[in-house]
Amino acid sequence: MKAGRTPTVVRLLVLATFVVILNETIMINAIPRLMHSLRISEQSAQWVSTVFMLTMAVVIPITGWFLQRVTTRQAYAIAMGVFLAGTVLSAVAPSFEVLLLGRVVQAAGTAVMMPLLMTTLMIVVPDHDRGRVMGNVTLAISVAPALGPAVSGLILQVGSWRLLFVVVVPIAALVTFFGLRKLDNISDPQVSSIDWLSVGVAALGFGGLVYGLSLFGDSDGKVGLATGIVIAGGAAIAVFVIRQLKLQRTGVPLMDLRTLGHRTFGLSLALLSIGFLAMLGAMILLPLYLQNLRGLSPLETGLLVMPGGLGMGLLGPSIGKIFDRFGGRLLVVPGSIGMVLALGGFTQVSTTMPYWQVLGLHALLMVSLAATFTPVFTLGMGGLPPHLYSHGSSMLGTLQQVAAAFGTALVVTVMSARTTQLVADGVAAIPAQVSGMKLAFGVTAALALVTIVVAAKLPPRIAGADAQDHDSADGDTTVSEHPDQGEPATVSQN
Repeated sequence: MKAGRTPTVVRLLVLATFVVILNETIMINAIPRLMHSLRISEQSAQWVSTVFMLTMAVVIPITGWFLQRVTTRQAYAIAMGVFLAGTVLSAVAPSFEVLLLGRVVQAAGTAVMMPLLMTTLMIVVPDHDRGRVMGNVTLAISVAPALGPAVSGLILQVGSWRLLFVVVVPIAALVTFFGLRKLDNISDPQVSSIDWLSVGVAALGFGGLVYGLSLFGDSDGKVGLATGIVIAGGAAIAVFVIRQLKLQRTGVPLMDLRTLGHRTFGLSLALLSIGFLAMLGAMILLPLYLQNLRGLSPLETGLLVMPGGLGMGLLGPSIGKIFDRFGGRLLVVPGSIGMVLALGGFTQVSTTMPYWQVLGLHALLMVSLAATFTPVFTLGMGGLPPHLYSHGSSMLGTLQQVAAAFGTALVVTVMSARTTQLVADGVAAIPAQVSGMKLAFGVTAALALVTIVVAAKLPPRIAGADAQDHDSADGDTTVSEHPDQGEPATVSQN
């Protein structure tokens, strides 16, 4: 591969991943339309987004095994075919139940795309150019969810919620067609078995955790049920972890937890999870604030948050080039600080806050997340040996969905609890809601403080990550136990 050029296979996968991940948040602005059209409650309507995250959390752990068994073209064809089927089913859904089924099918296809993209990138791109290429990938992974509400606001202005799916069908079909014409296989499939007990426990654990967290956002007094489901999900995940540790010694694990033995990957995982939590929390709160308290339409709300999402995407490649030249610390530490400052600024929201301040704070948050996500993705995956790339990317994807569900549940629960308490004390509804939102933003800002500490511990470059991982994982024996630990640079540059 020539320096400064992104491989065609990566470009095609970025485009496809952008299209499918956009659908994770595209329904957020459509909830009022769904409630009226399908005669459902707000809590039920929220499930068009929640069930997407739930399915992703269940399917992604299987992708590490799946991607090793099929070729690149087969994985791409299956993922996009399943996504298209779910999109068509959602567009023609005669009832809410069928719409939810369509969203489940959509998410199953989406769950394969991000690990496929990440694994392919790590194989075909030389380590000295990964920052620049990962900057382009940021567009798909981070900007698509950020742009979802803005895109849906524009589409809803001209038609019903069904248009959100109708518009996606021809785009996804074209991306699939051209992708299959141009896509080359970049790795050979390996025959391996799968432990179906692990699959079942993972589905119960990650699915139960996301479902339980989502129930905390309901206003129907389900705290006891939600707590029970979260505890059960946590227990199932503990069983899953024990099972994987056993399989690592005697067979092939569904999700190889040896990835966590690499210090840089573990730190990256923590930072990305908190960053995604903050992003999704803010994405849920801002439309509620702008539409319910400030009276803006879905279109106006989408236009207000669009500059931040676009800025995040446009800066991705530049941030990647800065990372390649100067390393990650120059970006990640200021990015983490900017994230905290933006969330802290949102704790001052009021019914009279100028819209330019809201736009500026949102743009600061998005740009800070862009400066954080690109280097951290690159450092985290670059700190793994090649045989763990697929497992590392599936673990990143799974925890992203769990963090998104946790962020959504956390901000809605904190806001609702504070609002209910103040209303019970005699405070008027709107001031009580404003106070609830301030507290919710304050909680996310406090959590984001952790990212500054983690950012300071990350190495500046991938080479440093490999060295640190050798020192911290298993001491001097790590190199001999994993002889391909240091191979990515050598293999990629040949």
